[in-house]
Amino acid sequence: MSLDPKKLAEAAARGPFVRVLVAEVRGSTPREAGAEMLGWPDRTEGTIGGGQLEFEAIARARSCHTPRLERIALGPAMGQCCGGAVTLAYEPLDTFKIDGISGDYHIRSVGEPAEPLALRRALARARDRGEVPPLLIGDWLIEPVAPPALPLWIWGAGHVGRALVSTLAPLPGLALFWADTGAERFPEIPAGVTPLIAENPADLVALAPANAHHLILTYSHVLDLELCHRLLGHGFGACGLIGSGSKWGRFRSRLRALGHSDAQILRIACPIGDPTLGKHPQAIAISVAAALLKEASATQAEKATNQEGRAG
Repeated sequence: MSLDPKKLAEAAARGPFVRVLVAEVRGSTPREAGAEMLGWPDRTEGTIGGGQLEFEAIARARSCHTPRLERIALGPAMGQCCGGAVTLAYEPLDTFKIDGISGDYHIRSVGEPAEPLALRRALARARDRGEVPPLLIGDWLIEPVAPPALPLWIWGAGHVGRALVSTLAPLPGLALFWADTGAERFPEIPAGVTPLIAENPADLVALAPANAHHLILTYSHVLDLELCHRLLGHGFGACGLIGSGSKWGRFRSRLRALGHSDAQILRIACPIGDPTLGKHPQAIAISVAAALLKEASATQAEKATNQEGRAG
């Protein structure tokens, strides 16, 4: 996992908070290193695994005023059967502190102020050989700063659009843009999701970045077709269309008639999701989210492999 300044800035807009980070793990633990939870005086967001560990971490976060580390053996200290050990980092954050995050890595002390030699060596290996440094060295955190979020445009605020947004909004690494014809079409919009309104939503295509992913699921086949046509002319990173085989067959014929080649048209995936899971909106949303997570995981694995190759 990586540190996401945009997500933290959105959280800070709701008031100062304490970030609880799983900085290091040994043995069996509820969550992996990099998992995080944000805590305000009256609520939390995210999870470090639940149970007694999280219950006590919430209490400690609400009384935390300076960065610090806590090393916990889960069995003796918490009575949890995982049997492993975790190190938690507590960091009070606000808008001013988050604005100072920049670069490829965010490096800071959460305890002992003296910079360990191992930290400098790890950073040198990251710079010279592409090795990913450990998250925690001594009392110092080295977190990779997340790259810009992938823009994902969801066209349509009907049942499937709502299920997609509610499922995808909490996931890291995505910037959601949600388009439809009027404000009355939308339910309550989750934090971090940008609503886009136009009498003809296809007019908004010109605003989408060329690397954006798109999911087309409006109330109108006419609008769906126009969106496909405009996106093929505009360019995109990926595009999915909800629909049956017969709908997609008609769309392919009409898109050919509009001047698009078969190679271009086949860049649009139809249907979206895994049809074997059924047509329930939430089932579609879950399968789409799973595909996005698999894609992100594969990209990260390929990046790690490339870094190991360079280091070797």
